[in-house]
Amino acid sequence: MSTSQISRFHVPTLDEMPADIRERIEAVAEKSGFVPNVFVALAARPEEFRAFFAMHDTLMDKSEGLSKAERELIVVATSAVNECMYCVVAHGAILRIRAKNPLIADQVAINPAKAELSDRERAIVDFALHVATDAATVNDADIDEMRAKGFTDDEIWDIGAITAFFALSNRIANFAGIAPNPEFYAMGR
Repeated sequence: MSTSQISRFHVPTLDEMPADIRERIEAVAEKSGFVPNVFVALAARPEEFRAFFAMHDTLMDKSEGLSKAERELIVVATSAVNECMYCVVAHGAILRIRAKNPLIADQVAINPAKAELSDRERAIVDFALHVATDAATVNDADIDEMRAKGFTDDEIWDIGAITAFFALSNRIANFAGIAPNPEFYAMGR
């Protein structure tokens, strides 16, 4: 794939990247077998790369509270509303793998109201979509309703924070024209 297909902006070669970023990208490539385009696209701006992935990892790699599949569910649902092809395709692949469900990502991205979700997953998606589409109207009653459904304050915060973080990610991917890697489409099917 040529660099012009990855982003509308300059995509550095590995040799042009700072050592810490190059090492992270090489580790990702070794683990997944390819380099997700977002890594090389953001590598052109090293400080932003570091900040972006520090926040990403803080929100998405926790072992307590929401499961890793639930975290990816939030990303897919809200990225679809934000019309971010990169995040829907990339995180849809991760969701299919983590949920061990080849249908869930497509269902949630196309029509979350009809997706086959558990009550817990439905509550997560509904709250995340509320935050994604009308955060200014989230109120104490919404938080209390999530608590009544069994969510802890940390889980509720994480749903909102993941939604907010990926609103940023979605907008960067969209304006920069970051294309999803072809490898993502077949993963977890």
